Amino acid sequence: MNKKKVGIIVAAVVAITAAAGGGAWYFLKGNTGAGNSADKVYVESVASLTSVGAGSQNRYTGVVEAQETWKVNKDGEKEIKEVFVKEGDMVEEGSPLFEYDMEEAEGEIQQAELDLEGMQNDITNLQSQINQLSREKNAAPEEDKFEYTAEIQEKQNSIKQTEYNIQSKKAEIEKKKESIEKAVITSKIAGVVKSINESGTDAMGESAAYMTVLASGDYRVKGTVSETNVQNLSVEQSVILRSRIDENQTWSGKITKIDTQNEAGDGDDSQDYMMGSDSGVEKATKYPFYVSLDSTEGLMMGQHLFIELDEGQSEQKEGIWLFEGYIVQEEGKTWVWADNGKNRLEKRDVELGEYDENLGEYQIVSGLTQEDAIAFPMEGLYEGVTTVTDPAEVDYTSPLYNPEGEDGEMTEDGEMTEDGKMMDDGFLMDNMTEDGTAPEELTEDGMEDSSEEGSGDTGEGDSDEDSGEDDGSDSGEDADGGSEDGDQEE
Repeated sequence: MNKKKVGIIVAAVVAITAAAGGGAWYFLKGNTGAGNSADKVYVESVASLTSVGAGSQNRYTGVVEAQETWKVNKDGEKEIKEVFVKEGDMVEEGSPLFEYDMEEAEGEIQQAELDLEGMQNDITNLQSQINQLSREKNAAPEEDKFEYTAEIQEKQNSIKQTEYNIQSKKAEIEKKKESIEKAVITSKIAGVVKSINESGTDAMGESAAYMTVLASGDYRVKGTVSETNVQNLSVEQSVILRSRIDENQTWSGKITKIDTQNEAGDGDDSQDYMMGSDSGVEKATKYPFYVSLDSTEGLMMGQHLFIELDEGQSEQKEGIWLFEGYIVQEEGKTWVWADNGKNRLEKRDVELGEYDENLGEYQIVSGLTQEDAIAFPMEGLYEGVTTVTDPAEVDYTSPLYNPEGEDGEMTEDGEMTEDGKMMDDGFLMDNMTEDGTAPEELTEDGMEDSSEEGSGDTGEGDSDEDSGEDDGSDSGEDADGGSEDGDQEE
């Protein structure tokens, strides 16, 4: 930077310091393009942004599974005697999977049958006693008959209770015999044994399926959607399923069911994505939905996919179609922030063609090529800032990404720091003296030393604490021909 340019800038800084208005930020960042050496902005090639569509459609995660899954729960009161299959085995309907150990049940049946026989004998004995009491009653004097009658009724009540116990014991025996007959668990469907959970519980200690069998045949995809996005989905809606490894590999299908009655399990990979970025709500409820596939060729059981609503993004379009968020339209001009080929950012005028309302994309008629690199517009960008293609190189603590002043720093609207210095952003501020004036070595080439005039008064009633001025009434003369309101005149 030559001395003349340094003098002009420092003179402007002094004038701006005197005014302390909102123009400071604009002059330093927007007008000069000097910026801070720490400022770097991430740019991406147009080719990468348009290869698989950069529209605003949501992405949901899904996993390939069988059309039907049969889960076998283990009886917690029984032990397993033998397992006839292992994970990955193919089974047919009716194939034995495992067998319960019924030795204890068989012993209990034998004991129950003995108990049953004993109760039958009790009834026989009670009936004999009743018959004997009845005969004695008939021969007894009238005054003694009441005692015989009471004793006979007691024996009859015992018979009724024993008969009830016999029925209960018979039901118990039948139940145990039935369990023995069903000791061998057979498959209800033809498919493959996906998993065998020996513990019968999940990671949280809750009851879980002992064995899972996936039905053979066509696949389907189970997706998950948060409660904030579930209203975007509907049954029979066409979707595109995209490989997580190769986004150019896709399948098509339709949503067949949205299950809002049941929450997705904690193990589900249930994140929603906007343009490939996680936009799911951390604690939002997740619901499963299901997609039938037009073709399963190339898919594998358990494969994870991205699910997108089919809004025409897979259609091949001629030319460059760019997401509208990258395009700035202001004051009758249309431009993007582009790399100038020398690792510096510039405003690049572009000509727009057709607009795809579904995807929010504009056709770029001229101004960009697939090889160009562009940045996403954000507040504070300026021409000349360094561009990088590795996001790790960006310093997100720099003023470019943190324009709001903190701890007495100058904010974006041009306010001063508590110690009278301007924010260390742009040309400043290591070269300024503590009272906000320019040092003598930067006053060459006709520029006056501003250390005596206009050094600390803001002219707005916001004087710094060091200056001792509190009313801002005397702004002094502006250095190098500045006007009273602190605007720089060339």
